[in-house]
Amino acid sequence: MSCATPAIMILGTGSNVGKSLLVAGLCRLFANRGLRVRPFKPQNMSNNAAATAGGEIGRAQALQARAARVDPHPDMNPVLLKPEGEQGSQIILQGRVAGRLTSRDFARRGDFLPRVLESFERLGREADLVIVEGAGSPAETNLRARDIANLGFARAADVPAVLIGDIDRGGVIASLVGTHAVLDPADRAMIRAFAINRFRGDVGLFGPGLATIAAATGWPSLGVVPWFASASRLPAEDGLDIRSGRRPGARLRIAVPVLPGIANFDDLDPLKLEENVDLEMIGPGRPLPGDADLVILPGSKTTLRDLAALRHEGWDIDILAHRRRGGHVLGLCGGYQMLGRVVRDPLGLEGPAGEAPGLGLLDVETSLDADKTVREVDFSDSAGAARGRAYEIHLGRTAGGDTARAPFHVGDRAEGAASPDGRVVGSYLHGAFASDAVRSRWLARIAGVDLPSTLRYDDA
Repeated sequence: MSCATPAIMILGTGSNVGKSLLVAGLCRLFANRGLRVRPFKPQNMSNNAAATAGGEIGRAQALQARAARVDPHPDMNPVLLKPEGEQGSQIILQGRVAGRLTSRDFARRGDFLPRVLESFERLGREADLVIVEGAGSPAETNLRARDIANLGFARAADVPAVLIGDIDRGGVIASLVGTHAVLDPADRAMIRAFAINRFRGDVGLFGPGLATIAAATGWPSLGVVPWFASASRLPAEDGLDIRSGRRPGARLRIAVPVLPGIANFDDLDPLKLEENVDLEMIGPGRPLPGDADLVILPGSKTTLRDLAALRHEGWDIDILAHRRRGGHVLGLCGGYQMLGRVVRDPLGLEGPAGEAPGLGLLDVETSLDADKTVREVDFSDSAGAARGRAYEIHLGRTAGGDTARAPFHVGDRAEGAASPDGRVVGSYLHGAFASDAVRSRWLARIAGVDLPSTLRYDDA
């Protein structure tokens, strides 16, 4: 296949080297020059998904579409694999659930190449330029035979590539030269140049490094991209981006337990950026802090599995103690389901069929079913005083007495649930805190006073 529309592919020497952000930046650059530019990622593996009018795609591709000033579309990420533990992933094919892929038959990914090329060709018909993002590293030679994410796609679609190395993590010379060394000649020929990302300090000091890479590979250098601190304001896609830093002097402390199947954790990004909020991600082996004002249970791709993990860590005891002390608890999507009396998965949609008692902090019950909800919505808070744009991606239905005190409304529909005293709240809405008005009112309610904020996330 030869690409009728000009395209370039951005590959990386590994995961989390900055490919997604570079593609977003290029999309905005060329859009500003008047080109119809479209982002594309053949295959993504992430539980941070975005809802579009046609189904689910990776969150990074939704951000890249925004950078290109176009609406996101499933063709921008035709294969999305959503991990459901260490043994398999849910397959989202051109926006829709298409089964499950176990680790044993992972080579089946190659079967999706015709659909990937179909989406790529369709996307190119409405574009002057397509910027393609690779996944992980093209040097994973054990996966090359059925690769659709990196040079397997590049060769099938005849798209030239640029290889990106991340100098911040160290070993950038070896990672670029090593990638060149393990590629076969035909794959190697698809890479036309390299670039260095995330450089801090005097670029002139790395001149000899660029010369070493160019001499060893034969690839020309496109230059060095400096460290971009403001990237922390953008939604993260990779699990490697789950991090937090203490903020001494903050008025509110929020604790978030990091469960194995955590999903859509970019819900937390606007809260992390608030100067009066200290949001800490709590990893395995650590208790939830006793002085937290709010505990957030984020989204989960495997609710029953994560509920078991939460109990294994003893976090259920910490949360119940936090509640008895008068603390606030918020559950988002899968976290909302965990707060109820029971979670049922009779069809085994997220793992082995079964059910488990929830934390019992909300008078609701959840049953998972095969009808997956994927949609963007306009919403308001229960008082109608603050509005925003959010999205839903979830299996199952949640019902019970506490839904009578829903925290949000989507049109005429009440959404979510709250305890009688309002200190425990659950919602299926993702991205609600990206609304400055909603976030401000919520934090003021937790703190008991208005909190000064200069953050304008709506326009970030």
